[in-house]
Amino acid sequence: MDFRDRVFLAVAEHLSFSKAGTALRISQPAVTRHIRELEAQLEVNLFERKGPRIKLTTAGELVYSHLKPIRALYRELLFDLEQAKGDYKGSLRVGASSTIAQYVIPPVLAAFYKRYPHIDLYLFNGNSVEMESRLLANDLDVALVENAAVHPDLRYLDFASDEIVAVTAADGVYARERGLRAEDLQSIPLVLREPGSGTLEVIQQAFLQQGWDLEQLNVFLHLGSTESIKNFLPGFSGVALVSEKAIDKELRLRSLVQLPLRGFSIRRSLRVATRQGHLISPARLFVDFLTNYNL
Repeated sequence: MDFRDRVFLAVAEHLSFSKAGTALRISQPAVTRHIRELEAQLEVNLFERKGPRIKLTTAGELVYSHLKPIRALYRELLFDLEQAKGDYKGSLRVGASSTIAQYVIPPVLAAFYKRYPHIDLYLFNGNSVEMESRLLANDLDVALVENAAVHPDLRYLDFASDEIVAVTAADGVYARERGLRAEDLQSIPLVLREPGSGTLEVIQQAFLQQGWDLEQLNVFLHLGSTESIKNFLPGFSGVALVSEKAIDKELRLRSLVQLPLRGFSIRRSLRVATRQGHLISPARLFVDFLTNYNL
């Protein structure tokens, strides 16, 4: 792949000549020169400059839409060439929902790196909707999500199971409860994950199956991460619904207490998502490794 193409992609993705130069480890004047040479070669303006800000022109957007998949194919070519020589070299961009990124995937990535030390790993995290969006935009090679929705342009494969459980502070007013029914959560103050979170989506679906809408629950607050929820609970007279995989430490230290859910459960599958169509070699290698890992 021509270096000027790489420079263009960097500028298009950073929308900054200086940031692109930093990412590529070249000077800003060198970035400007490469872009001008590419514009002269293609006989189009690729960027519209307005003061310190730039944006892609219509032609620039067209060039970007074609060069982005070419870059992915070039990465795969390099990976396959190294594999043919008996080595595995390349890069892999993994996106993971917050719960998976913090509590599930780190040991898998460590084991994968130990097995394939020459594959550069990059982990990005956010909620499940964000990770699917980045995957569709080709900013990620695979996404690990915890929601139940299915996007028609993605394919999904289960790699682990999980359960959403109720927890409260060990010294809280609800710590002595022997269990909670769905109707109890109409009155007990709840703290839940934010909209867009796979955890919240699964909780909502579980209560819909019980004939309850999320609006009928006594939701006190939505927080953007499970860690925030766990830190919030000690000063909160209420209950949280979180992944069982996120509370091992707190249960061992007895700072939180798990409350059984009576008459229903909230279970889900953790899934690896990839784009429909051809799967690049490093991603295929990782998906095989993940689905065979003993989680």
